[in-house]
Amino acid sequence: MNKSEIAQKYFANQYNCSQSVFATLAPDLGLSADSSLKIACAFGGGMGKQQHTCGAVTGALMAIGLKYGKGLNDSDDKKQISYEKTVQFFNKFKAIHGSITCKDLLKGLDMNNPDDIEQIQSEAMFTKLCPQYVATAVQITEQLFTEHYNEHLQ
Repeated sequence: MNKSEIAQKYFANQYNCSQSVFATLAPDLGLSADSSLKIACAFGGGMGKQQHTCGAVTGALMAIGLKYGKGLNDSDDKKQISYEKTVQFFNKFKAIHGSITCKDLLKGLDMNNPDDIEQIQSEAMFTKLCPQYVATAVQITEQLFTEHYNEHLQ
């Protein structure tokens, strides 16, 4: 099973988009799946079901930060690499899906509005669309990790 499939399996087992992406990527970076699930929980539904930045995107960005981010006693170069990878991620995700915003990705519907949630559910968006976003986020992040690795080999 590849990482995109693992993330989709988390999602199918009632974890949100952010949890599914971050818990798939973070263990390879030294953080347990359980801690990853807890950290990412509040980012689901576009941050607490507010439908801002898609949870799959925030899960990926947390993984990017975990891998490249500036920690104690690190140089500012690490912060810059993290920002560059973030912009690259945004550009790639937007090119594929048209947006990084949860509400846009759910066709402008409000998951906090009873009529809209009924439409989201009747169109099975959580089972048809969101797993695609989760898989894409993992694939792009893995690609960014590989590109960075290959840049350092040259």
